[in-house]
Amino acid sequence: MARLVALALVLLSLVTGNLAARAEDRDDAIRAATRVVMSQLEAFRRDDFGAAYGFASAMIRDLFDRERFEVMVRGGYPEIARSVSAFVSRANVATTDTVYLTLTIRGANGNTVEARYELVREAGDWRINGVVTREAPGTVAAPSGTARVDVDQRRSTRATSVPPNRARS
Repeated sequence: MARLVALALVLLSLVTGNLAARAEDRDDAIRAATRVVMSQLEAFRRDDFGAAYGFASAMIRDLFDRERFEVMVRGGYPEIARSVSAFVSRANVATTDTVYLTLTIRGANGNTVEARYELVREAGDWRINGVVTREAPGTVAAPSGTARVDVDQRRSTRATSVPPNRARS
């Protein structure tokens, strides 16, 4: 009986230790992925699209050369291309090699978007594999050319049309 109890305690400690290690690995992955996204946003703010391109996954680099990457970001993601603030609101480790981060990003244009990033691990480093944006919750979109009100901050800004790559909520 004593052996059975000892074996059960050993197994329990292995399981709980493994769970703690997984939680630590998860937190490390989220921190590392967050650093990559924030570093890319900083590069965009400096107008350093070469450095920003370096954070892109192989798939993105296969789809866009550096110049087309810049055109795509500036044209389709103006709040990301010129952010003034950003914070992570949600994080999810889908697999050991895939992390999803949801950021709230405020652009220099006054618009706030929610951006869902997919990051993949390539050769041990996290790379941005894609991003989908939508109007941030609490922002009311008005027709183009009219005022747009950020409900949370009660601030009116000039409305712009939403590019076709944007998901609407």
